[in-house]
Amino acid sequence: MRYVNIALGVLMIAFVAVQYNDPDPYVWMPIYGIAAAWALGAAFWLPRFSAAPMQALLAASLLAYIALTVYYWPKSPGFWHQEVWWNEEEAREGMGMMIALAVLLFVSFAAFRARSRRS
Repeated sequence: MRYVNIALGVLMIAFVAVQYNDPDPYVWMPIYGIAAAWALGAAFWLPRFSAAPMQALLAASLLAYIALTVYYWPKSPGFWHQEVWWNEEEAREGMGMMIALAVLLFVSFAAFRARSRRS
């Protein structure tokens, strides 16, 4: 789990890095940065995730990312096809949000698994 979380954290940091020339980096850098922080936190400090404040913060982050994924869900038909997402910013943003949500879901799974092992 540690290595997967490290890989996901590095991936999210790469997502942050490519936002420098985006029209709205102030929106997407924090979205990807928060996901990177959670993934790297799970990689190196997973036992601390069993504390109630951390659980609440992770749950709040997860709910926020679910809401953001619904908000940014691409309206373009066939948004997953390369010819669509290659040309439409909306499709790329929606898919990026889906990836960030998947990272948080994996972190939540790792935290839940670590909590259940301690019980």
